[in-house]
Amino acid sequence: MDVRALEEADLELVCRHREQMFREAGRDEAVLQTMTAHFREWLRPRLHDRTYFGYLLCAAGEPVAGIGLMLIDWPPHPSHPVSDRRGYVLNVFVEPAYRRRGLARDLMQRAETEFARRGVQYAILHATDAGRDLYANLGWSGTTEMAKPIASS
Repeated sequence: MDVRALEEADLELVCRHREQMFREAGRDEAVLQTMTAHFREWLRPRLHDRTYFGYLLCAAGEPVAGIGLMLIDWPPHPSHPVSDRRGYVLNVFVEPAYRRRGLARDLMQRAETEFARRGVQYAILHATDAGRDLYANLGWSGTTEMAKPIASS
């Protein structure tokens, strides 16, 4: 399995992975279509300026697994008292034919290494039910985060 960094040309692949990840988590198809269209426009400049970065694992030159990473501005916090940013992991996806081979684990370990290289002391992610056990086995734990949709006026 070869590894390479995400590139601008991976825009559609990342969009497809993200959409499929949410589809498998049971999200509504109409919402996914809307989300993907807006995500594509959000992602394009971030791939260009490398504020969205990550890795792809490839078999015979074809991407079969990917991970997205970001650094997010966050005030110093008890979990990272001297740092003003957090790592953020998103869009972890493995093609169905390549699952249960440790590829997501490999990508998560690469993420931790990359965050450490960049001086990040704390990272977060939002897990689907399918990924929760993997993340827990890698030392990730739940937080006190809560969420609420806000209706537009």
